[in-house]
Amino acid sequence: MSHVQHEAPGVGSGQDRDRSRARLVEELISVGHDAVERGLVLASGGNLSARLDGDNFVVTASGTWLDRLTPEDFVDLTLAADESGEVASGPLPSSEWKLHHRAYRARPDAECVIHLHPQHAVVLASLGREIRLRTLDHANFGGAVGVTPFYHNGTPELADTAAEELRTHNCVVMRHHGCSVIGDSISMTYRRALNLEDAAKATALALQLGDTETTFPPEQLADLHHA
Repeated sequence: MSHVQHEAPGVGSGQDRDRSRARLVEELISVGHDAVERGLVLASGGNLSARLDGDNFVVTASGTWLDRLTPEDFVDLTLAADESGEVASGPLPSSEWKLHHRAYRARPDAECVIHLHPQHAVVLASLGREIRLRTLDHANFGGAVGVTPFYHNGTPELADTAAEELRTHNCVVMRHHGCSVIGDSISMTYRRALNLEDAAKATALALQLGDTETTFPPEQLADLHHA
């Protein structure tokens, strides 16, 4: 898997960085609203982030509801190994900020991390059932799904095990909890999250119909390309 290295912005790029941050925040606000409308997360569950540059990211604040986000509901953090999540003023970051921090450190090519609580994906993973890719979109945008054991939210164990799975997957489901999905843009990351839950729904339907084996033809995977 090839990783893209990111360079920090040069001197004099402050205004450009502010505009870029504002654009990313607006995209995340739109995703949050849509995710709640689709039932992928409830109340103050879930959190969203985007990489600002090679060393910094912006993440939703603690206690925020994803369908009520405003530009003031985001916190800037660094990707330094000693990042503590403490801020001098303003809102605190999501209690799951480590989940995002570790994901970006594990995958330098990731530009966005989306953490949601998709019901079908979580139930299947918690029952030990594989989420099978059945359609072209599932295979194209989701890919194989990593799974981790249950760890309490906000803990280093949760963040570290999820990040380890994300080294070789773009989607990971944390049993009895939720999913983390990464991508090279906010739109691609959200598309992957949507296809993850759609694949889980299709898998559940297939199991109801008695099918435990059918998947997207593996011999076709090498020829996939984004439309």
